[in-house]
Amino acid sequence: MALFTEFLPSANDYKPFKKNFRHNLIAGISVGVVALPLALGFGVTTGSGAASGLITAIIAGLIAAVFGGSNFQVSGPTGAMTVVLVPIVSKYGVAALAPLGIAAGFLIIFLGFIKVGKYIDRVPFAVMEGFTLGIALVIALQQVPLVLGIQRAPGSHTVLVAIDTFKSAISNSINWTSISIVIFALVIKFTWPKMNKMVAPKVHIPASIVVVLLTTLIVHFLGIKVATIGAIPRKFEVAGNYLETFNAIPIRELGYAIVVIALLGAIESLLSARVADGMAHKIIDHEQRKHQPNRELFGQGLATIAASFLGGMPATGAIARTSVNVRAGARSRFASIVHACFLLMVVLFLAPVVSIIPTAALAGVLIGTSYRIANPKSIIEALRTTYGERAVFIVTAISVLAIDLIWGLVIGLLTNLVLKKLLSSRR
Repeated sequence: MALFTEFLPSANDYKPFKKNFRHNLIAGISVGVVALPLALGFGVTTGSGAASGLITAIIAGLIAAVFGGSNFQVSGPTGAMTVVLVPIVSKYGVAALAPLGIAAGFLIIFLGFIKVGKYIDRVPFAVMEGFTLGIALVIALQQVPLVLGIQRAPGSHTVLVAIDTFKSAISNSINWTSISIVIFALVIKFTWPKMNKMVAPKVHIPASIVVVLLTTLIVHFLGIKVATIGAIPRKFEVAGNYLETFNAIPIRELGYAIVVIALLGAIESLLSARVADGMAHKIIDHEQRKHQPNRELFGQGLATIAASFLGGMPATGAIARTSVNVRAGARSRFASIVHACFLLMVVLFLAPVVSIIPTAALAGVLIGTSYRIANPKSIIEALRTTYGERAVFIVTAISVLAIDLIWGLVIGLLTNLVLKKLLSSRR
């Protein structure tokens, strides 16, 4: 029984509840507002639909908050996971997400039980920076079909699909309306923070939600014809046909997909939890213990299983949303629970409004998000480090973009190991 004790929730996760209730409530609503357009956008980008993104944010966000090992983590659909899932959906269809997600969730739980968390937590900084840059570039390229307002070209490699989609747009007719909406969305996203300080200096209004509201209002009232999200279901449905989907995927590809999803879910979640600890220490000077890596894996595994089972997709800890959570004043995991409940209220009461959001606006939001993830200042800092770290950073980023996330990570780790040995042998 002692083996499972560390994985179970306790009252200590929420102490002191009454004292911090207001802080957590405000933080939860704030991160919920930020999470809404991202969840919709990642669902659309994956190919499973906006509803799938919302389901993932609600179900995974709630379960990971209760069972995970971080007091500040916010989980849901992420750009990194869409990078992995887009090729799977394009090759095997949306039906593959449920069985693969459930299997990957069990693998993540197993990694927690055998206490792999502490090792994943030690991935070198240069590797993670290159990994993050590669992810940001892939997310941006995934938006090409939405930007151009056309169907994505067939294929599973992001760079090639983006190039073929662009060629298709040129050979047919370019949708300038869609492109204009994306440009408008980007202008608002990058200028709003300064405008926010001028208009309402004491109230932080997320740029993403302003982008979505303004573009939706303009498109709707001016009668502009452009692709929108469409109907959002107000109930969860259990996914089925697991065996049929499993049988349709070759064993080798099946195993690889499960391992890739599980490793990415584990790595990104632990990285996000580690970032949250650092931010919480600086911003609110919390005295709570640091995240528990193995319990975090357990919680993320459960979250991915539940979300996939109910029509969502595999989830991970989300660094951007977790950062918002801490900055907004979160004091415990109750803030993450509030975030999930807020999104549930949106689905129940505002589904008709959400359905008319232009997909081009979401593309603008996600391109802006990929820019934030890449973080030019971090890139400059990474390129100003030692020769070895600079090489690891560049090789990892290129490998992620050219091959895939897991091979990019493996190549980055091997490059780091080889260069360390070469440099140490010269001393």
